[in-house]
Amino acid sequence: MSDVRKVIITCAVTGSIHTPSMSPHLPVTATEIAEAAIGAAEAGAAVVHLHARNPVTGEPDQLPELFQPFLGVIKQRVDAVLNITTGGAATMTLDQRLAPAMLFKPEVASLNMGSMNFGLYPMLDRFKDLKHDWERTYLEGSRGRIFRNTFEDIETVLRRCADNGTRFEIECYDIGHLYTCAHFVERGLIKPPIFIQSVFGILGGIGPHAEDVMHMRRTANRLFGDDYHWSVLGAGRHQMPIAMQSVLMGGNVRVGIEDSIWAGKGRLAASNAEQVTIARRMIEELGMEVATPADARRMLNLKGGDQVGF
Repeated sequence: MSDVRKVIITCAVTGSIHTPSMSPHLPVTATEIAEAAIGAAEAGAAVVHLHARNPVTGEPDQLPELFQPFLGVIKQRVDAVLNITTGGAATMTLDQRLAPAMLFKPEVASLNMGSMNFGLYPMLDRFKDLKHDWERTYLEGSRGRIFRNTFEDIETVLRRCADNGTRFEIECYDIGHLYTCAHFVERGLIKPPIFIQSVFGILGGIGPHAEDVMHMRRTANRLFGDDYHWSVLGAGRHQMPIAMQSVLMGGNVRVGIEDSIWAGKGRLAASNAEQVTIARRMIEELGMEVATPADARRMLNLKGGDQVGF
């Protein structure tokens, strides 16, 4: 057996942060989302993190019937772990956010560890020509909007998904979120191995400085010891530098057009697969291996793709 360290690449293919006017390569329809996810998996992503969009306007949408068409196609074409968001968007209710994960019982679902200011409005200074009315309203509205994830909300997600065998991508946007995760671990509602996804560079959360990344890692090490796998995502232009830092510090990486629409300075990523390819090349050139879906299932103790509800 090889003793070379394996690195999990997660790809977040569409998300709720960027809008269709920002990049012509943002997947919106079910067909586009499926093809983006399949391309990312074929490029080396072991885990694919999935949101849905209104196919006409591109607005983030958690209606389960919008997930169904692409979940089945992706599952048929590739063996990647499919990870359904429970974050949705800050404009949605908890029941709306939870509906797809409750119905489809995925191997992994994302789970945010705290309420926060989630400032998207600076994007309005960079992207002037927005096509849809909802885009400007959505971005501008983040000045006064709180992304709600209370202790009660988090416990609700954990308890409702408990019987589904779904495990979680624990999204931590700040140091306090790690302590919230530790609280639920102590109560037995989150069980090891814990998959911590540390998020850097969102206005309202921890910054993207290398010291911020190290602070997150040190704190997670102290709280969780050997009971967790660490991954990072850097927002926007910080995506790849933070990914490299994580790999060098023994962690995993998340890339994808949900988090960054770029593939280099001033150059839009043509696809999610392009970002995965960049991450894969970096990992392999540093002497490590990219984890396969089977590796990820073993590392994260997942139930298997044959146990989902789609």
